[in-house]
Amino acid sequence: MQYIGYGSLKERAAAEIRSAIVRGDLEPGTAIKDVELAEKLGLSRTPVREALATLADEGLVETKPHAYTRVTALEAEPVLDALVVVQSMHSLATGLVVKSRSMTAEDIAAMRAANKAFKKALDANDAVAALAADDEFHAVAVHRCNNFAIAATIDRYTPLVRRLEHSRFSSPNARHSVTQHDQIIEACEQGDHALASTLVDKNWSTLQEEL
Repeated sequence: MQYIGYGSLKERAAAEIRSAIVRGDLEPGTAIKDVELAEKLGLSRTPVREALATLADEGLVETKPHAYTRVTALEAEPVLDALVVVQSMHSLATGLVVKSRSMTAEDIAAMRAANKAFKKALDANDAVAALAADDEFHAVAVHRCNNFAIAATIDRYTPLVRRLEHSRFSSPNARHSVTQHDQIIEACEQGDHALASTLVDKNWSTLQEEL
């Protein structure tokens, strides 16, 4: 029998609740009761409570002791604050990698494969799969950059923009990102770090339209 540690249960609960919020299954303002969630997830209340605390830190859940726990409203100001930080970090990571010429042929191939999966998901109107493929695309540069501060900042603030991404990838407008991804790949191949960085910044900035 495989042992599943407490931390793993908390992470599983956080992942499932986060996904439900991003998809809109749990709408902004929805009251969350840990007892009901625990039962639905087949878990005890402790990992669920800890998962909700994590989501509160991420800005997806708000709680007032002895009063309520609910999904946060999709307010423009805090989401935009998070977006410009995430946008800047992805742009910086790409620029650094291309400038240092550390991006490999395998990295380029991985970006092409991710963009192909991204287009396939959009064609199938599968926003969840599109979001995963988009993550894979942008993760190539972040991983190759190997800068812990950039990666940590992206991890910290990305959850707050997830609902924007899901909304974007549920829209026909998301098709423009396929072309933008191709342009980013070309700039990376050409070793044009300034252009690659600018194109990544432009790609992320399209999320502002969802606000």
